[in-house]
Amino acid sequence: MNWIAPATSLLEILLLLYVATIDLATRLIRNELCLALALLGIAAQLSSPALLAQSLVSAAILFLLLLVVYMRGWMGGGDVKLLVALAVGLPLTGVIDLLTITALAGGILALVHLLMRLLPYPKLAPAGSSLARRVYAIERWRNLRHAPLPYGVAIACGGIWTVLSKGL
Repeated sequence: MNWIAPATSLLEILLLLYVATIDLATRLIRNELCLALALLGIAAQLSSPALLAQSLVSAAILFLLLLVVYMRGWMGGGDVKLLVALAVGLPLTGVIDLLTITALAGGILALVHLLMRLLPYPKLAPAGSSLARRVYAIERWRNLRHAPLPYGVAIACGGIWTVLSKGL
């Protein structure tokens, strides 16, 4: 049983990197990924039913709070699902860490998007352009059209930080 927690942590980190990439590209967070993260969180706590119960209660409370935020249009549904899925595997202090780091990463993400408005509009990235140039061109285009931030990236940063602070 000693290998379960490190294995689930590693899988969570890999999934969060994938979620961040997909959210950056499509601005969508798939249900299957959130479900997989929630199941990994449950699997990591199977050895301690009391911690699992605490985790599920804190995730339920977080869901109710974020549901209000979602209904007011302040956050997307995928972001709510992702935060709650991550909360399933965390104790209350871990949820607080997750929200704190996510808010900080979201602030940095917002600042980067504000600074992007000062940069010149790029020409289309020709075939063979670097990934960074293609991402910049697309994000700058979205930025000019006031598209929403890929907040899944900030949530993934908070999730990875929290997973790593638990220890692999």
